[in-house]
Amino acid sequence: KMTERFDCHYCKESLFGKKYILREESPYCVKCYESLYSNTCEECKKPIGCDCKDLSYKDRHWHETCFHCFQCKNSLVDKPFAAKEEHLLCTECYSNEYSSKCNECKKTIMPGTRKMEYKGNSWHETCFICHRCQQPIGTKSFIPKDNQNFCVPCYEKQFAMQCVQCKKAITTGGVTYREQPWHKECFVCTGCKKQLSGQRFTSRDEFAYCLSCFCNLYAKKCAGCTNPISGLGGTKYISFEERQWHNDCFNCKKCSLSLVGRGFLTERDDILCPECGKDI
Repeated sequence: KMTERFDCHYCKESLFGKKYILREESPYCVKCYESLYSNTCEECKKPIGCDCKDLSYKDRHWHETCFHCFQCKNSLVDKPFAAKEEHLLCTECYSNEYSSKCNECKKTIMPGTRKMEYKGNSWHETCFICHRCQQPIGTKSFIPKDNQNFCVPCYEKQFAMQCVQCKKAITTGGVTYREQPWHKECFVCTGCKKQLSGQRFTSRDEFAYCLSCFCNLYAKKCAGCTNPISGLGGTKYISFEERQWHNDCFNCKKCSLSLVGRGFLTERDDILCPECGKDI
């Protein structure tokens, strides 16, 4: 009775009584498997055999005994390490050679630990603190001043101007009126409460008003058109006997001739040019 053969998939030698490795359901003798599929050690350049541990990092492989620090040669198996220019280094050697120093405590910032960086300087996360409250800033916003860093609440308390209206800190923008600071959204018309920032406005009794509210509340009315005369922005007007007119409205009552710069006569409340008023 014929016995079914059990041969190496590559060299075809019998595998009965021999050690073999299965790959994709095909058996290989140890020699063929290692020559075909074993990884090459980065350190000694020899194949990493089936009876050895294969340690890998970023598609590179080492024997367990070859996986050591490039400088001190101590084993890196089950230990933290760092890579620099294709070389593996233990944390101590890496720190001594390459790690940055904390700007606050001047100690090495070890690989694998969080660090904060700002303008070319580095800090341990626990050393990067607000100068005022001494609390770690972490990933929160901060404001530098005079080579010191402040969290935003502390900076506002110590340095920021405070709005005259709401008494809160002004961190961006703002408006100055009568040498006092305001938030843009707080600087509003006393009458209608609309924001005045970027708008023309005037004041009365130290209160700010938009032109519309000021005219409605305080401006005299034109004796001609009855609209308010603001007198702002170079608006020209005529005043006579406690009455005022817009320049464009100071016309003869009868013929509508402009009386600006001309002589005129009055009849009761009417203003007349000399020609229309000659019979008075």
